[in-house]
Amino acid sequence: MRFDDAYLDTSEVQDVRGGRVPGGRAAVGGGLAGLIALVLGLLFGVGPDRLGLASGGDEPGATASSLAQVQRTCLKGRDADAREDCRTVAVVNSVQAYWTREFARRGGVYTPAPAVVFSGRVTTGCGTAASSVGPFYCPVDRKVHLDLGFFDDLRTRFGSGGGRFAQAYVVAHEYGHHVQNLMGTLARSQDGVTGADGDSVRVELQADCYAGVWARNATTTPSSSTGGPLPTALTDTDIRDGLDAAAAVGDDRIQAGHQGRVTPETWTHGSAEQRQQWFYQGFTSGDMAQCNTVR
Repeated sequence: MRFDDAYLDTSEVQDVRGGRVPGGRAAVGGGLAGLIALVLGLLFGVGPDRLGLASGGDEPGATASSLAQVQRTCLKGRDADAREDCRTVAVVNSVQAYWTREFARRGGVYTPAPAVVFSGRVTTGCGTAASSVGPFYCPVDRKVHLDLGFFDDLRTRFGSGGGRFAQAYVVAHEYGHHVQNLMGTLARSQDGVTGADGDSVRVELQADCYAGVWARNATTTPSSSTGGPLPTALTDTDIRDGLDAAAAVGDDRIQAGHQGRVTPETWTHGSAEQRQQWFYQGFTSGDMAQCNTVR
């Protein structure tokens, strides 16, 4: 996955890496507790308050000179091809451009959501979270929160093959939750039931499908009225990378790898097969109406 050399819109990404986090000592850390939180929170459409991660206390951060790297270095598509953080900007630009046009086509209005790039921990409208929670969308502040170190974890801890499009899939999935929030889907899907047929799994699978819908339309949707960064043609390898990432964070894969057994009654995201199926459903159809996982 590569981008043409149009200008990036860094206003859609807030770079707070290395900054001071008020109330920043999250209750979850590494080890088993961090892993459990990651399994629960990974790519999930709720913030860390729902995971019991908010807590008080200040954590010192780096100096202000380390902040806002994105704004300084991510200027054009060539930067997205060279740097992971700039690639995040390009994908955010592309995803939001697509949903802006799709909502308008359907007679609605898409409200953009900033992406917050952080390191270590972050304070959000949903509470304070450590990186171990994984990427998440907070419906309270309507922001997507990403620690880019997760993409290394995706390869080393979850066995994904990686690849540039794996990163794009994760970002697009989180923005799928923002679409659900704007449409009222998140508010309607609060049965609190875990398991293969619970609302939480259905919401996750729909976000996977929405990620596939974007991927299908990404190469024909300029990111702004002036052109914007446009992903060049997605290859079969790109799509395989997306499918591989979707499978890597399937509940059954995570459970089998870390507890030695699979317990479908506790699933929150769906199996590897389901996550691949719904991403591919979105990609092959290119139509959000075909992402009918939610009752």
